[in-house]
Amino acid sequence: MKTFKMSYQVVWMVVLVLALAACGGSGSGGNEGGKKETVKVGILHSLSGTMAISEVSLKDVVQMAIDEINAKGGVLGKQIEPVIVDPASDWDLFAEKSKELLLDKKVAAVFGCWTSVSRKSVLPVFEENNGLLFYPVQYEGEECSTSVIYTGATPNQQLIPAAEYMMSEEGGAYKKFYLLGTDYVFPRTANKILKAFLLSKGVPKENIVEEYTPFHHQDYQTIVSKVKQFAAGGKACVLSTINGDSNVPFYKEFANQGLSAATCPIMAFSVAEDELRATDTEFLVGHLAAWNYFQSKESAENKKFVEDFRAFCKKNNLPGGDKRVTDDPICWAYTGVYLWAKAAEKAGSFEVSKVRPALYGLEFESPDGLVKMDTKNHHLAKPVMIGEIKPDGQFDIIWQSTGLVNPEPWSKLTSPDKDCDHVAHGGTYTVASK
Repeated sequence: MKTFKMSYQVVWMVVLVLALAACGGSGSGGNEGGKKETVKVGILHSLSGTMAISEVSLKDVVQMAIDEINAKGGVLGKQIEPVIVDPASDWDLFAEKSKELLLDKKVAAVFGCWTSVSRKSVLPVFEENNGLLFYPVQYEGEECSTSVIYTGATPNQQLIPAAEYMMSEEGGAYKKFYLLGTDYVFPRTANKILKAFLLSKGVPKENIVEEYTPFHHQDYQTIVSKVKQFAAGGKACVLSTINGDSNVPFYKEFANQGLSAATCPIMAFSVAEDELRATDTEFLVGHLAAWNYFQSKESAENKKFVEDFRAFCKKNNLPGGDKRVTDDPICWAYTGVYLWAKAAEKAGSFEVSKVRPALYGLEFESPDGLVKMDTKNHHLAKPVMIGEIKPDGQFDIIWQSTGLVNPEPWSKLTSPDKDCDHVAHGGTYTVASK
C-alpha cells in the first residue's frame, strides 16, 4: 500500500480553494457568473377561483412595474425578484401563502389581496412578522395597520362622493337607495357608512333597503324582482358592492327584467374596465361606477401607461394580449410598486422599519397624475371620479373632484371619535372631544 505525503503549501492551497468555492456558492444575490444581486418581493393575488376575474390583472401589472424598474437599474443596485403565489380565492390560504412569502421566501414587501376578507386574513401574519403589504383596492376603512400601505380608496374617496352625486340634481336627485352587496366585511361596513350618510341627509329609513348574497352567487332573479318593485315609483337607484364574477349574472338579470340605467341606475363600487371586458356591455350602457382612476382619463402619462400595459401583455403572451384594459385597482397596484421602490431608495434600505417612514409624504406621478402618501396614516391622497359605462366597455368621466381628496381611514359618520396617526399616536387613537 502506497502512502502519499502532501506538503504544507499544497494543503494550504486546497483549503483556500475550497473556502473560495464555498463563499461563491452561498447566499442569494451573489455576483457569480455575472448574476445580479436581487431583492425578493411577493405577489399575493388570486390566479384562480371567484376573484381571479379581478386579481389576475393586478399580478400582471405588478410584474410590469417590476420589469420597468429593473430595466432602469433596479432598487439600491439590486434587481427586484418577484415571488408569485396563488391563494386561489381561499381566505385561509391567503394567510398560509403570506407566511410562506414572509418566513420562507424572506420577501422585502408584498403586493396583494383584493377583498377585505383576504386582507383581514393576512393582517395578523404581517403584523406578527414585521411584514409590509401594499393593498391596492378600495375598502371600508376602519383600519389603521402598521403593516399595510393602503393605495386604494377610503370611504370618503369613493362611497360618499358617489352617494352625494346620486342625490344631486346633476346626478338625478335620487331619493330611494337599494344597497346590494356580497356578504363580507367590505359591503357590510361600506353600507353601514352609506346608511349613516343617507340618514344624515334626511333620507327616510323606508327608502333604504340592504341585501347581501354570498361569493360566486349566480341567481339574481328574486333579488332583481325586489329591486324592480322598489324602483316602481321612480327616483330609485342601486348602490352595488357586489364583488367578483357575481356581477355578470346580476347585470344580465337586471336587463332581462326590463330595468335600465334610465329607470334605475346602478352605481357600482367594485365594477371596472377589467370586469367589463369579460361581459356583454350591451345591457350595461348608462350604469355608473365611482373610482379614482379610469382608463379614459386624458393625459400623456395615462396614454403611455395604457399602451405599455397592452404591450407588456402581448410580449408575455398573457390572455387578451394588446386588447387588455387598465382600471382603478390596476393603477394603484402599479403605483404601489413604485412607491415602495422610491421609499427604499429614500431610506437607503429594504428594512420595513426604515421603508415605512420613508413613505410618509412621498409623491409619485402616477398614471392618474400626481398623488401623495399621507404624512401619518398609510393612505393615499388622490382624485375621485364618477364614470358612465359606454358600449365599448369604457367609461365616460361625468364628474371629478377638484384636486386631491385626502384619505379618512375612520369615517366621521360612524367613528367620529377615532383617527389614524402612525407618527404621533402609533396607529388608531381617540380624538379628544371639543
